Amino acid sequence: MKPVQIHLAAVLACVALPGLAAAQYPDRPIRLVVPYAVGGTTDIIARVVGNKLGAQLGQSVIIENRPGAGGSIGSAYAAKQPADGYTLVMAVESSHAVNPNVYARSAYDPVKDFAPISNLADVPNVLVVNPALPAKDLPAFLKLLKADPGKYAFGSSGNGGLSHMNGELFMQTTGTRMLHVPYKGLGPALNDLVAGQVQIVFDNIPSSYPLIQGQRIRPLAVAARQRLKLLPDVPTYAEAGLPAMNNPSWFGLAAPAGTPAPVLDTLNAAVRQALADPATIEAIEKQGAVPSPMSRDEFGALIAQSHAHWKTVVEDIKFEKMQ
Repeated sequence: MKPVQIHLAAVLACVALPGLAAAQYPDRPIRLVVPYAVGGTTDIIARVVGNKLGAQLGQSVIIENRPGAGGSIGSAYAAKQPADGYTLVMAVESSHAVNPNVYARSAYDPVKDFAPISNLADVPNVLVVNPALPAKDLPAFLKLLKADPGKYAFGSSGNGGLSHMNGELFMQTTGTRMLHVPYKGLGPALNDLVAGQVQIVFDNIPSSYPLIQGQRIRPLAVAARQRLKLLPDVPTYAEAGLPAMNNPSWFGLAAPAGTPAPVLDTLNAAVRQALADPATIEAIEKQGAVPSPMSRDEFGALIAQSHAHWKTVVEDIKFEKMQ
């Protein structure tokens, strides 16, 4: 074969490889790293979507929980895996927007180290209080806080977590002051909220809703684009005059940076099919979440925008970064 022919054959082979990779992908099980513990919101959404995603792709999607350091351990691990589409990671607001901004040194770059696939669901946040608190709505709650700055305490999942940062953003936005009490997870924080040890928690709907149903805690506002079917009588933050708080948390899917575009396209298409399935929609909505598939570019823009937003918040509140 002549040199020109050899060069042409090599070029054609390189051009054909991405399509060939997509045609053969996947040919073995896929790992989905969840950087949080079993039973939390991230884990629940991962399992609901992962089961359907596996059916769409014809291969098992195996959930691998690697919790710790607010999502840092699992996320850093996933970023270092081969970029072949066989290791995916749950990329969520807490791990990919808040966490890298509250630590002095982050083990990963949420934008550069990951290839976005799609958002999966938006999960509304909710402001809940102990029922003994003499405030039936958000205006009365604000009046209470301003009358006694620093008297009331809010519990969080821990220093620098999303629930903590939402509390800080709330105080900054409203000009109020509360005492922050960090816990090792939102479960213990909610237990103490019910017991009256703290008066306020900034939570997400899946973990708070059973306690709201049982009237053991009282919701005052939700961060959602519209009122929730689960809580039709609870106003959004925007309705209550606090649009800066009215951003639901996002829970998406990513792969290590460098994963071939045809593989990412295959995964994006499978996610869209999974989130169009009525049973999957129902399972997600039961968690108080809203299925929210996106293009790869849209999800990448969301990660970058959210990361920049929390960077600004952390700077504005003069948060002392953790080591």
